Amino acid sequence: MDKKEMTVRERFNKVLHWQKPDRLPNMDFGYWQETIQRWHNEGLPKNVTNDWELETYLGLEGEARIVTIPLNTGLFPWFEYKVLEEKGEHVIYQDGEGVICEVHKSSASIPHYIKFGLETREDWQRWKEERLDYTNPARIGDVKKTVEDAHAAGFPVRIHAGSLYGNLRNWMGVENFSITLMSDKDWVEEMMEHLMQMTLYLIDKALPGLDVDVAWWWEDMCYNHGPLMSPKLFEELMVPRYKKITDRLKEYGIDVNILDCDGKIDLLVPGWLDAGINCMFPLEAAHTDAVKLRETYGRDLLLFGGVNKIALIQGKEAIDRELERIQPLIEQGGYIPSVDHRVPPDVSFENYLYYLEKRKEML
Repeated sequence: MDKKEMTVRERFNKVLHWQKPDRLPNMDFGYWQETIQRWHNEGLPKNVTNDWELETYLGLEGEARIVTIPLNTGLFPWFEYKVLEEKGEHVIYQDGEGVICEVHKSSASIPHYIKFGLETREDWQRWKEERLDYTNPARIGDVKKTVEDAHAAGFPVRIHAGSLYGNLRNWMGVENFSITLMSDKDWVEEMMEHLMQMTLYLIDKALPGLDVDVAWWWEDMCYNHGPLMSPKLFEELMVPRYKKITDRLKEYGIDVNILDCDGKIDLLVPGWLDAGINCMFPLEAAHTDAVKLRETYGRDLLLFGGVNKIALIQGKEAIDRELERIQPLIEQGGYIPSVDHRVPPDVSFENYLYYLEKRKEML
């Protein structure tokens, strides 16, 4: 009698607990919309228009299959999205986080930021009352049904554990937040404390009785040369607060914390590990070497991502070399290989299909 095939959830959890699944999850991070549009001209059916449909078409178990429980750990309600002005090929708009931006109409490039919604302590006091009141019951959706449906479908479930740096950076801008960190550290600490308390409160309200697999964090606090704040301040202001949250998550059976941060993360990994955040994602290969991280931290560190998207642009020989580079991680375990960010439109459909074929052989 054939052995029953594992679900995506079973594979996902086994890998992240250093156990051996029937095969590794066949996952990727997702795709830029321009990538899907390009591939429509290279053989992808026109009715495939988003990550979920593309993963289904290609037989993947991608990041879109990781179900997030409906729990809002950021602004609530969001600001109304509205167009403020059209200037030829550009449009000026207010986004959901209250930021006024200018962007090209036909491009998904990073916007030009004109004004941020959070600039003063007065703004912060108003936001705490109007958009950061974590006792608002509408922040929590039907978490029980979400978990039950995910389990029935065999998909892993995650809780978004929030963000101490990333949200504040979005609301204030990198430059403004960096200046505030140096000129008014007490205010930064007050804001981070509020965000931590919000996450703790929502965990206690949402998680009792639920079987959730992992916590997912988003920070994006590094660039191509290193962190956007000093490791010293990071360890002073953020690590103890992370630890309070991961300790609380453990009380509800969650012992895997996945940290989504682009850029060169090496200097912050020790602090994240000390805080109980034990899986790094998406491991942008141009800046962070996943193989070296594993050599340094061994089984203390889980890895997710790390396949250099540039290799997929360069062609089949580069893809072969890149997959050979990460082969040791696959053999060691505790690693889910996927492209190290959303697949960009520079990647041809032919190259991507070749990559999937070769990676599948490794899985």
